[in-house]
Amino acid sequence: MTGPAVPFREIVLKVHSRCDLACDHCYVYEHADQSWRTRPKTISDHVIAKTAQRLAEHAKTHALPSVSVILHGGEPLLAGPARLRRVCEEFGSALSGVADLDLRIHTNGLQLSPRYLDLFDEFGVKVGISLDGDRAANDRHRRFADGRSSHPLVLKAVELLRQDRYRHLDLGLLCTIDIRNDPHAVLDALVALDPPLIDFLLPHATWDEPPPRPDGSPTAYAEWLLAVFDRWQEEGSPVPVRLFSSVLSTLSGGPSLTESLGLAPTDLVVVETDGQLEQVDSLKSAYEGAAATGFDVFSHSFDDVAAHPGVRARQLGLAGVSETCRRCPVVRSCGGGLYTHRYRSANAFDNPSVYCADLEALVRGIEARTSAVTVSPALNDRHELAAEQHDLTRTLLAGLHDALDGRGGARWDEAWGLAGVLESSGEGAAGLDRVLAHPYTRTWLLDVLEGLHAERPGAVGQALRLPSYVAAAAVRSGLDLEVPADYRDGRLFLPTLGELRLAEPGEAGRARVRAVGEGLSVRRETGGERIVPRGADGPEWLPVRHCTVGGALRLALDDVDPYRDCFEAPAAPRLGRAEAESWTEAVGRAWELLERAAPRQTAEAAGSLTTLTPLVAGRNAKRPHGYGAVGLMMTGDGQELALALMRGLRQTGLRALLDVTDLHALDGAWEYRLPWERNTRVPFSGLLAGTYERVGLSFLFPGFLDGVPEALDMMDGAAEPTVGGMRLLRALRDEVRGVHGTSGMNILMNAVDLEPVR
Repeated sequence: MTGPAVPFREIVLKVHSRCDLACDHCYVYEHADQSWRTRPKTISDHVIAKTAQRLAEHAKTHALPSVSVILHGGEPLLAGPARLRRVCEEFGSALSGVADLDLRIHTNGLQLSPRYLDLFDEFGVKVGISLDGDRAANDRHRRFADGRSSHPLVLKAVELLRQDRYRHLDLGLLCTIDIRNDPHAVLDALVALDPPLIDFLLPHATWDEPPPRPDGSPTAYAEWLLAVFDRWQEEGSPVPVRLFSSVLSTLSGGPSLTESLGLAPTDLVVVETDGQLEQVDSLKSAYEGAAATGFDVFSHSFDDVAAHPGVRARQLGLAGVSETCRRCPVVRSCGGGLYTHRYRSANAFDNPSVYCADLEALVRGIEARTSAVTVSPALNDRHELAAEQHDLTRTLLAGLHDALDGRGGARWDEAWGLAGVLESSGEGAAGLDRVLAHPYTRTWLLDVLEGLHAERPGAVGQALRLPSYVAAAAVRSGLDLEVPADYRDGRLFLPTLGELRLAEPGEAGRARVRAVGEGLSVRRETGGERIVPRGADGPEWLPVRHCTVGGALRLALDDVDPYRDCFEAPAAPRLGRAEAESWTEAVGRAWELLERAAPRQTAEAAGSLTTLTPLVAGRNAKRPHGYGAVGLMMTGDGQELALALMRGLRQTGLRALLDVTDLHALDGAWEYRLPWERNTRVPFSGLLAGTYERVGLSFLFPGFLDGVPEALDMMDGAAEPTVGGMRLLRALRDEVRGVHGTSGMNILMNAVDLEPVR
């Protein structure tokens, strides 16, 4: 390969290979690899310059917007201010105009002084300090060679960094765990220093050299960390803790925030003081030469290093962990643990972490403690779901305004301003909300945003439908506000209201629209005023019809919206009056069947369903739409229509949840055999969608339950579900338990004289 699958965005630059402490848990000096003994103490000018050149070439080749350089050791401050200035100047010069440079240094803090911090302030070098907690905890390992405590000097360095003039350089504190230390005392001591971040690190260990477990507990490190977590929560999470934030992020479907957890590919390379290019430094804990690549900055590029098998192994994500890990439900959060911690001499790194039991217990412990925090309220409350859907539509509209960046011209600006006028009054805001909540408003917004992103001709013209949406909102609000709106091909379409023929086909122009009593006034620039009763159906005015089902639920029968064609089957053209009446009667009968078979699910649907659109036979490119719309094939068969209605309700309900919350992550990393279609394999999202739909359909016909328990078991044991996803799976199990209870299924079967179907 000529380049890396994942370019390096971070290099660790060893500026000094010795240290002024004698920490007995240090992987550089105390573990298997002792190559530090042969390294130059201090990095040379030649190595600095060549490394900076290599990094600039790499950033330019891969168009990296930014790169990080971490100054490391040994103890990097031993290199001295002059040498560190040289590093900052060389890298700043090489990266100028190529990529932003993020400089950082990790230090034990003993040498830190205003002289160093003034230098770091000049070049924007952020400072992270290692501190293992209170004095008792820190002195357990971080001592001078003669046994003296380093704790007072480290505190002095932290206090110096906390001064107002240096506070912006503070990266936070790194704490290596020792389970013999009091977890509460450690956290309290670190929090008392008010750092911007705390990072807890598991001590480096392998299966050949496992970590100490004084009480023999296989989850001792998890128990220690969970004690810290409990204290951290009790105190109101006063300081961000990277380890906890990472677990919470992955449980919610987000990324890992640390190399030690999660499946993100590594993007880090180490440059030693002699210019040797190595893999991640922690590998020195595994065996002599584990981090070596055989490359150096003088003869090799960073792309050469990225092609090294050891580096590629840490860029494989899920494929790079052991088979045991790939089958584990928490692998998305723990990522198989730090690569080094998987090592066993018998089979190298093809193992779970030596901290495997700890990591699983930690993830499950945090999940159990925070499920209410990490689960979107939309999962449990349809009102919250509707509110989040509405917020999403408003966010998309604001995003469209920003994406246009003035290209909409005066017409967009005028409509945007009038929308603001509506928003400022109670009636106007309610009318605007009604129009924005219309499911096909979302289709319009997404279509325009996609077109602008793809630089599609006509996308700006599509955006200029906004005046019609504002005009419809003004009419719905009943305010005496005149809104200019465009008509196209002789027709003026007002979303949620209807379509008015104003001119001959092919003609385009502007009309001024305002509310008048129970109707609307439309005045063309070159013609007189027309008063249109909103509910009157005629050859020129085609209103959005409505039907009532279940005695009280009023639904829009939208067969005019130009963006309604967003289902798997094509949208039907405008229905004739008799055809519409016949179809809505059939929908009413189907709704009655649903109410009898699944009263709770039907009642929940009644709180969200707003719009029905007739469909015709055929295949169609499915597009996104907003919450509350179902498309139904035109049929008078109550059985088919009840099934189609339930299927549509389940599909749109799940889609709405996925719009506003992450129910799963890593979709496509695994495939699952559908229990009801033995030869079909699908990603997790397909299995979830099929199961969610079949549970709903089983209220009508029990045959749809076949395979559902097996599917739920597969998903329960999968790595993809977030905490919210697991909550949804539990809700599905609760629904399944209710199918044969009070579902009313037998009433339905008797009422329509049907055989069970699958």
